[in-house]
Amino acid sequence: METLHKKVRLSRSLTLLSFFGLLLLFTLWYLIIHPLETGKPWVIWLVHMLPLAFFIPTMKSGNPRNHAWLCFVLILYFNEAVLAATTRVDTRTFGIIYALLVVVLFTAAMMYARWASQYARLSREQDSNASHV
Repeated sequence: METLHKKVRLSRSLTLLSFFGLLLLFTLWYLIIHPLETGKPWVIWLVHMLPLAFFIPTMKSGNPRNHAWLCFVLILYFNEAVLAATTRVDTRTFGIIYALLVVVLFTAAMMYARWASQYARLSREQDSNASHV
């Protein structure tokens, strides 16, 4: 049970770190480092931020089910990250960092969803067994 609790804490920490790292990367890239010449870089920034912003309450609450839903959304981000890393030279570094953050976030969120659910189930079973004794 203690090992599972450590896994939950580690995956939660990695999830939070990579989630907010991804938000920071989008902010830096689209608004400061590589803004579009159209004069409205905040529109592209907003398109990238809004789907993830819906998961901020999930990041606060730690709901395992919503972490699993985040993984489905991350598939779209991974596709874009691979394209950014492989299609243009000026976005290669951004794409590689972007892809790494998405992979870490996906893996950590999925493992958190699994381990946190297992931990909650085991805790309920232990509480149930303790009340029957």
